[in-house]
Amino acid sequence: MSMIKVENLTFSYPSSYHNIFENVSFQIDTNWKLGFVGRNGRGKTTFLNLLLGKHEYSGKIQSSVPFNYFPYPVADSSRLTEDILMEICPFAEEWEFMRELSYLDVAADVLWRPFETLSNGEQTKTLLAALFLNDGQFLLIDEPTNHLDTNARAIVSAYLQKKTGFILVSHDRHFLDHCVDHILSLNRTNIDVQSGNFSSWMANFERQQEFEHTQNDRLQKDIRQLQQAARRSAVWSDRVEASKVGAADKGYVGHKAAKMMKRAKSLEARQQQAIEHKAGLLKNTETTEKLKLSPLRYHSNTLVSFSDIAVCYDGNAICSPVSFTIHQGERVVLEGKNGSGKSSLLKLLSGQPIAHTGTRSIGSGIVISYVPQDTSHLCGTLSDFAAEHHIEECLFKAILRKMDFDRIQFEKDISDFSGGQKKKVLIAKSLCERAHLYVWDEPLNFIDIFSRIQIEQLLKDFSPTMIFVEHDRAFQQAIATKTIRLTPPANR
Repeated sequence: MSMIKVENLTFSYPSSYHNIFENVSFQIDTNWKLGFVGRNGRGKTTFLNLLLGKHEYSGKIQSSVPFNYFPYPVADSSRLTEDILMEICPFAEEWEFMRELSYLDVAADVLWRPFETLSNGEQTKTLLAALFLNDGQFLLIDEPTNHLDTNARAIVSAYLQKKTGFILVSHDRHFLDHCVDHILSLNRTNIDVQSGNFSSWMANFERQQEFEHTQNDRLQKDIRQLQQAARRSAVWSDRVEASKVGAADKGYVGHKAAKMMKRAKSLEARQQQAIEHKAGLLKNTETTEKLKLSPLRYHSNTLVSFSDIAVCYDGNAICSPVSFTIHQGERVVLEGKNGSGKSSLLKLLSGQPIAHTGTRSIGSGIVISYVPQDTSHLCGTLSDFAAEHHIEECLFKAILRKMDFDRIQFEKDISDFSGGQKKKVLIAKSLCERAHLYVWDEPLNFIDIFSRIQIEQLLKDFSPTMIFVEHDRAFQQAIATKTIRLTPPANR
């Protein structure tokens, strides 16, 4: 057992005017399984890069073990997978790779295939397996679930549960609950470490916030009462002092006035103490304002009907034919393994030319709002983005503010945003659009936990008709009213 110690860590990027971290101190055990949570853009990936020594900083980071980072950068993905894994872990035997892959439900023959031919989920699993074969390293695992379907997330979560010595950045609550024993939380003013899984941390965090809000309300009431009492004492003191004129016993009156003034000063001191106590509260409060949505109501109960639809690549169906309808007010989730055609079905529904068999019927005049999975195309300013998509700029930016965007972000190029911030841009655009049907493809990729809960509440409050793909099990359970499962074609 050894410790990783962070002492008085302070860091800001050269182009920035504010510190991302300021005098941060904590320590963690190298045997812990840490879930790392925090708002988008607050510095989770930056902190991992500091541990890796990629930036200069003030303070100290002390560790007796080397760090390694996931996802491992693969320079040439045309190479055989086994060669890439041997580069990551040169001392491992082939049978060890095969053992780890079996734990992750990956066929051993991927070792002798070019890495680029593996699915995103297979790539994620194989790289994790190789990194964990390096004994004596502490792994920094950054968002491993974004390319994993629901079943794959469960497999990787069970795999990580058997491992030790890592920091895991993830916003998937169900995933975190099953594979970590400590939570490292990046708050507004500090980094905090707590024992337990995500649910226990969240319960403690909510209790602390409730306590601080109660204390804050009580102190505000005390401050108002003390202010009023101090003003009354000061007025009485002035009146008594004024009564000295013509008084027979000026000494007694002066003593009485001084006593009243002393009481006023004492009340002011108590008031200042209450203000200082109040200032120590609510520093890490995470507020999530309610979002709004104005869905259109369609004249018919049925909006979409798919009959024996199967998406095709190179003339071959990638899933068994599926039939379903979308009715007014339903929230339909598409389930299936990576590569089963979920995203392609959403693209087909949104009007993109996707090869398919079967019959697609979309109601006349239906307005669709589409959130794509990919954010790599985003660039330019938020003002340019709003103008390009013909949405109201003020409303668009107001929604982003409610989703924890600082005003300073409004001046940046979207290409410089974090992955979660880019996804929020697409969701905010969709919320600006009045539509009959909302089509969202993995909307929560990279999005922080507090914003996920905020979006869940929005969809519960306004009940839009929607179809979506999302592998966050907690989100599925909270939102979906119907599940459509895609399965491999019968000839596979």
